[in-house]
Amino acid sequence: MADVQRKDPMTEAPPSTAPKRKAPDSTPTTINFTSRNPPWTYLKLQLIPQPDTPSLQPLDPLSARTYLSSALSQFLGLTGTAIPIDILKIENKGSSANGTTKYDAVWVRVPRDDGAAVVAAISSWIGGSGSGSGAAWRVCAKGNYLGALVSGSGRDLFVP
Repeated sequence: MADVQRKDPMTEAPPSTAPKRKAPDSTPTTINFTSRNPPWTYLKLQLIPQPDTPSLQPLDPLSARTYLSSALSQFLGLTGTAIPIDILKIENKGSSANGTTKYDAVWVRVPRDDGAAVVAAISSWIGGSGSGSGAAWRVCAKGNYLGALVSGSGRDLFVP
């Protein structure tokens, strides 16, 4: 007969209930996230003089704020003047070597919920027509992330 080994239940170790640890993974992992409700909308605007008017003075923060407030007031009334607008940067036109016209540009930040109303008000505004210095805003870029607006797609914004 074959030798049969019997296990003594008294000397056998009880099964372990603690979870087994896994060896740490040595490869780095990529973290992806999505921000669904960004708080701001960023706009790049250009101030375009009307064709029959003389050239405008270089844009400064006070005149930019005045033009923006006028556009919001004309389109949305008192509600439009209550929309907070942060002027982030003003780029004054420079001399162009190839003869193309460059216009002054303004980078602004508005609350995301008011972004569509601000774009509608600014893009439909033509101001100063009675004083002989008419101007209009052109919306060049609009987005919820400043990094994506400035440097293109923004795909490499968070890459170390």
